[in-house]
Amino acid sequence: MRLNIDVDKSVFSKRVEKCTQVMKDQEIDVLLLTKPSNMYYLTGDGRLCAFTMVNSDKQVAVGVPQTDVEDVTELAQFNHISAFEDEVGMIHTIADFFKQFGVSKGTVGLEHTFLTSSMMKMLTHPHAKPEGVTTKDCTDILSKLRMIKEPIEIKLMKEAGKIADIGMEAAIVSLKEGMTESQIAGEGEYAMRQAGAEGFWRSYVASGIRTRIAHGIPTNRKVKNGDIVMIDLHPIANNYSSDICRMACIGEPTSEQVKAHEVYLEALQKTTGKSVAGVGMVELEKTLHGVLQNAGYADNIFGPTIHGIGINFEEAPLPPGHAFFHGEKAPPPLNENIPIAIGNCGIYTNRWGIRLEDTVVVGSNQPQILTKYPYTLKR
Repeated sequence: MRLNIDVDKSVFSKRVEKCTQVMKDQEIDVLLLTKPSNMYYLTGDGRLCAFTMVNSDKQVAVGVPQTDVEDVTELAQFNHISAFEDEVGMIHTIADFFKQFGVSKGTVGLEHTFLTSSMMKMLTHPHAKPEGVTTKDCTDILSKLRMIKEPIEIKLMKEAGKIADIGMEAAIVSLKEGMTESQIAGEGEYAMRQAGAEGFWRSYVASGIRTRIAHGIPTNRKVKNGDIVMIDLHPIANNYSSDICRMACIGEPTSEQVKAHEVYLEALQKTTGKSVAGVGMVELEKTLHGVLQNAGYADNIFGPTIHGIGINFEEAPLPPGHAFFHGEKAPPPLNENIPIAIGNCGIYTNRWGIRLEDTVVVGSNQPQILTKYPYTLKR
């Protein structure tokens, strides 16, 4: 399956209009973005070693390596474009756009949660930022704009969900004794690319005792008879992500593992069922944890179980503690058309772990489940 879904470029100008209104409310004169997902959201293109500037008059300027001008021109929606050869050129290009925008005083919004200290120094260098311009964190502006998805975004995420299912099937069907975790991940990743994914966030595959790791990076450990295997895949298709986790067993699972799998599935489904407009992230997390606690797993729970998903596989909304860690604000009650991944952390014993995860869109009366591969521990 090859995807070819065109996105009307007018959607980006509408997003810029909304963005500039929020900028005015927060007294920000210019946004200077370098996070690819934020740049894509406003222009239709996001890449490393590039930047996007937006002023309060809805003017959008992009700076890209000189090798990328033609490609960006074809993909992105903007008013001005300039090319640079290296980081020094990038600094001077930023300064040129400040002049072009007529901004010598005021406030520039920067993505504090994305920028490293060295990147921050570069963007605020005297040769880039005018002396009379102060900085302010704009993380929350883009997070709020991106949180509620438009119909085209939901459509793209549905396709990403289908690709996640294809990848999961390929990974699980391939399972056999002697395969490495890395090879299992490779089977899923290859199938997802063949199905139309242009990439994927890190795949997690853990087997045997390693399933008790919250997010097991694939290793060259060979799976053995009796091992359970945790597979967590995150395809990117048409710039949007999906998130799915399933369990499988090489041979026969133990009765304890079967019980834990059934309990976690109950917790996942009960939490999914509550994913309607007006619900809070804390309530959803308490629902999932509550089922696990009532089944006797209170001492086997770790970490946040829910996160937002969209262009990034993990983005706002996030539960309060997790939001603080990522430099985001705790979210208000969820609106319709906010996609979330439910099942980010699982049941962890001293011998194995069990986890299931789906991508779900919050609905007005009922949720939409975008990942639909069966939950079958025993193959």
